[in-house]
Amino acid sequence: MLLDGGGVAAAALYAVLAVVALRAVLSYKSAAHAARRLWRWADEWAQAYQYYEVPRFLGGGGDENPLFRKAAAYVSSLPSLEDADAACVLSSASKSNDFALQLGPGHTARDAFLGARLAWTNAGGGAAAGARERLVLRVRRHDRTRVLRPYLQHVESVADEMELRRRELRLHANTGAAAPRWASAPFTHPATLDTVAMDPELKTRIRADLETFLKGRAYYHRLGRVWRRSYLLYGPPGTGKSTFAAAMARFLGYDVYDVDLSRGGCDDDLRALLLDTAPRSLILVEDLDRYLRGGDGETSAARAARVLGFMDGLSSCCGEERVMVFTMSGGKEGVDPAVLRPGRLDVHIHFTMCDFEGFKALASNYLGLKDHKLYPQVEERFHAAGGARLSPAELGEIMLANRASPSRALRTVINALQHVSPPAQARTSSSSSAAPRPPRLSSRSSGNLGASSPAAESNAASQSPGSGGFGKDAPMREFKKLYGLIKIRSRKDGSGVVPVDDTASANGRGSDASSTEKDR
Repeated sequence: MLLDGGGVAAAALYAVLAVVALRAVLSYKSAAHAARRLWRWADEWAQAYQYYEVPRFLGGGGDENPLFRKAAAYVSSLPSLEDADAACVLSSASKSNDFALQLGPGHTARDAFLGARLAWTNAGGGAAAGARERLVLRVRRHDRTRVLRPYLQHVESVADEMELRRRELRLHANTGAAAPRWASAPFTHPATLDTVAMDPELKTRIRADLETFLKGRAYYHRLGRVWRRSYLLYGPPGTGKSTFAAAMARFLGYDVYDVDLSRGGCDDDLRALLLDTAPRSLILVEDLDRYLRGGDGETSAARAARVLGFMDGLSSCCGEERVMVFTMSGGKEGVDPAVLRPGRLDVHIHFTMCDFEGFKALASNYLGLKDHKLYPQVEERFHAAGGARLSPAELGEIMLANRASPSRALRTVINALQHVSPPAQARTSSSSSAAPRPPRLSSRSSGNLGASSPAAESNAASQSPGSGGFGKDAPMREFKKLYGLIKIRSRKDGSGVVPVDDTASANGRGSDASSTEKDR
């Protein structure tokens, strides 16, 4: 019996050891973590370190150390904080479901910079420590001269960028009163570059252009130029220009200054408006073409002179890192070429009426559709009679009203397209007096952010499906059929003139009009 009892005890012991060994083998992640901690302990024991304290309060007074606030924000963004022994979980008082981690008292988070390993430790003793709350930066002694100052500059720049991203954006509008000149409110427009319905390739290029601008401070200073970028958004009403401007502001994290030039008063008032704007802002001027046409006893030449001074006068250079956005509800014809030249308007983006590709992007956003059995009918209606189109605003309203039934929404779109007149052919216009223009971007075509020649821009306009022109491979019978329909419609209207298509560019209309004259 004693032998039997001993055998049972030995078997039980072996079973326990086997379970422990099996758990150790299966939990290889825990074993690897333990090995890393052992190696880290040995490395720390063998290395010589320098320690730098960052106290929360300066001296014996109550002034807060700005570096402590920035270092705490930086440490809370470190990926290694998730692997720390302990961390505090905080929620935002202004945003729901917004959580953040903070280093717990007495625990450490690690970082790497320029090949050096660094560590932050929260050396505060909690609420009882009071003024002794501090962060301690540890760096290896032979790395401190090389990385300490660049690393602290890196910490400050990252913290500043995080603060700008998290701060509440505001919308400012000029009231026309002497003081205060600007009235402001929280900027809550939800548009983002991801939700804007636009050609994906073009959107990617615009995003890259904005990101390059954000990182271009040293480059602009080296060139001796003001750190500023200007955009012209032009096209028919309802094509999404204002929404795109709001998306740009949210992407940049800039406050918006909505300038009403008609309330600007004299030139001195416009200068005062610019002087009261802050850096890191988007200055928006809408309906520029309507303002330039003049009115209220003021000539268009006088208004153009005021706009030119507003665009690139010395008062517009009073702050850096600014984006100026101008919108126009029509084409660029009739606008003073001096207003449109590069340097005043750097990038031109053409917003057109919706084609089938734009419709699919809107259907994806509004209805969550990637494909539908009615898509062939919708595409047929878009291509029928020369490609009848609706504005993104009209299509968006149809989908919004019928969002509970995607099929009903698509049938409503088909019915609306049946009652839309096809776009008319553009007449030729003289381009001999036109000044060199920046490259034109189309919200439905590929566009170009780099330098381009007028000939290349003309070819792009004639081939682009969003520019209202025809491609080189379009069948001639379809062209003649469209021209016949336009001719019959013109006779019925009694005008005898083919309407001008605003979606064609100034350089691309000559070839289309000459083809029309040959067919006649």
